[in-house]
Amino acid sequence: MSKFVKSLMCLLLISYEAFAIESSSQTESNAASLTYWLPEELNQPKSLEHFQTVVSSNAHGLENTNDAIKIALIYPSADLSDFWSRNYHALTSRLNDLRIAYTIDEFSSRQIDHALQTYYTDQVLAKEEAYDYVIFGPSELSVQADNIQRLASSEAFKTYIWAFHTPMKNWTHQPDAWFDFSSAKGAAALCDFVIKQLGNDVFYAMNRGIPGITDDQRSGDFKACVTERGNWLNLYEHFGQYQATGGRDGVELVIQSFPEVTMLHNANTAMTLGALEYLQEQGLQQQLFVTGWGGTAAEIELIKSGDLSATPMRMGDDVGVATAEAIKFDLLGKSDQVPQIYLGRIEVVDKSMSNEQIDKLTAEAFRYSGVENE
Repeated sequence: MSKFVKSLMCLLLISYEAFAIESSSQTESNAASLTYWLPEELNQPKSLEHFQTVVSSNAHGLENTNDAIKIALIYPSADLSDFWSRNYHALTSRLNDLRIAYTIDEFSSRQIDHALQTYYTDQVLAKEEAYDYVIFGPSELSVQADNIQRLASSEAFKTYIWAFHTPMKNWTHQPDAWFDFSSAKGAAALCDFVIKQLGNDVFYAMNRGIPGITDDQRSGDFKACVTERGNWLNLYEHFGQYQATGGRDGVELVIQSFPEVTMLHNANTAMTLGALEYLQEQGLQQQLFVTGWGGTAAEIELIKSGDLSATPMRMGDDVGVATAEAIKFDLLGKSDQVPQIYLGRIEVVDKSMSNEQIDKLTAEAFRYSGVENE
């Protein structure tokens, strides 16, 4: 053990009890201290559960044909994660099953293309009367806050947000609905799993994303949980900007400088792929217990091959299906039955599971976008 690690262990032992007391008070249940609204504060009682039943069931199409609706879709679909493309397919396939005619204008970017999303927002607002619905997958919530409020302020269309679920309390204009998976719940599920697998007093490192709410929950909540519950010690954090090169750079620094690390957390698929690529090139696949995020098709293949240890797997098509159902409810004049914050389902998948177990979860997760798209 290096002197650096020994000194950190001493600091941890001194401060651990105080940290545990502090962190236990900083939970989502302490709603008053949060800067954003929680689902239970905005959703009507049982609305999420009832709507989830609709999302999980077969489609019930509209009886009467309608004029084609016009949708603008602004999202970072050029990234490696297939979350975006799959939910596009889930959205359009469910709309077809619901017998809703539509046209979609796509505005694609990478996750780091913040300014490009502003340009796209300007384009949409310049012809706002042409759209009935705008679906926005922000590059990062705080960075795109002004653009979201600009879209939400329009009376020409409904605004739906993908991949975030934290309506900010200080916003003047709120979107009509949010469709996401709870990163906080995913972090808690992953924390519970890795502590059961690896035990206590583990040295670990993190490939974090872009500073903001998503990474605070995926990485920050995970860090707080394993520290409090497992007495884990974080030796290094690398902000890889949700890019494959960032994940690769992060794990290379860990391997070179922190040989004590036995577990690597990654905050999205792209960084997971970058980190594993480096480990494979160096023949070090078995040196670290590596976790991903999201359960994308690429991650599932790496789970099956044994290169990726575990990942919180989203029932990925839930977001696209839920958005299509929200549109149907709106067309029927029942938008009050749509939860303002919709959260899809998450299951932890790991390399000890059989292919049959994984395939069953995969079939449900990708029920519209298709397992063959892997």
